[in-house]
Amino acid sequence: MPDHAHILLELSKTITISQTIQKIKGNSSKWINDEFYPNREFSWQAGYGAFSIGRSGLKHAIRYIQNQKKHHEQKTLKEEFLDLLNKYNVDYDERYLWD
Repeated sequence: MPDHAHILLELSKTITISQTIQKIKGNSSKWINDEFYPNREFSWQAGYGAFSIGRSGLKHAIRYIQNQKKHHEQKTLKEEFLDLLNKYNVDYDERYLWD
């Protein structure tokens, strides 16, 4: 997707979500800059969203990621993200969600 990436992974017990995201963003930014943008600098936005699933949701998550282009033709990233936050009663201030 042009405005976000979905990553499905199993976290180690010895590294936090924020450390994992930092490593993913740092390594992928370096690779993107080295391979595609040697004369300018690519960087990810400052924030991220992380959601946990159980093993029973694994097949659904894989299917969702495989079909995200079709899915996002019906609902934008912002719409979907806000729907998830509201569905699970997560308190948020939208001023801090997007940069």
